[in-house]
Amino acid sequence: MARENPASTASIAGHPIHPMLVPIPIACFVGALLTDLNYWRTAEMMWANFSAWLLTVGVIGGVLAAIAGLTDFLGDRRVRAHKTAWLHMLGNALAVILSFFNMLIHTRDAWTSVMPTGLILSALVVLILIFTGWLGWALVYRHHVGVADETV
Repeated sequence: MARENPASTASIAGHPIHPMLVPIPIACFVGALLTDLNYWRTAEMMWANFSAWLLTVGVIGGVLAAIAGLTDFLGDRRVRAHKTAWLHMLGNALAVILSFFNMLIHTRDAWTSVMPTGLILSALVVLILIFTGWLGWALVYRHHVGVADETV
């Protein structure tokens, strides 16, 4: 029987890897925005250090999630046929690239690492993630990408 839904190429025992990995960079990038905001409010170095670590872990997790997502994107032409998949991929790539530069900016001394460039980049990345998360939802729930429908 032919599979009707676009398949997830990167999977373990039929479970897609990409959705397992994306919570890590999302949590880290949102956390970096929150710690940047706390640094802006308090000027306590601890918050700038937290941001730097969150960005580093988020970029590493984002690259791993991107590899799994790109494998899914390239693995099934039906996934590439959706404009939503292209926007999702490009938006997430932009978020990881901006976060990589934000990570480099956060290596400077505390005030110049956060204010204003680091805080602006953190906020921009979170806004992008809101948009690309909505697109990812649409890929799964509207277009059934990676969903294994069982027929009775």
